[in-house]
Amino acid sequence: MTPEQFKMAKAALGVSNPELAEKTGLHRNTLNKLDKGEGKVSTVQHVRLALEAAGIQFLESGDVAKSFGVAIERKADSINGE
Repeated sequence: MTPEQFKMAKAALGVSNPELAEKTGLHRNTLNKLDKGEGKVSTVQHVRLALEAAGIQFLESGDVAKSFGVAIERKADSINGE
């Protein structure tokens, strides 16, 4: 799970780090680290499983979604491409 996927998953569910911390039993500072791409592999897996249980589907390049959604083709600095 990339930091971008983590942020998009939270946005799709409408949850903040404090809310997700309560649901996962983790400290919100731990989730703040995931926002920056930091954190233990076991923590990332724990959070990913919790998000998947809430209905999030994580896609790798070339995967097809089971439902509607949003995907990132490539990382851009801005919407305008500037």
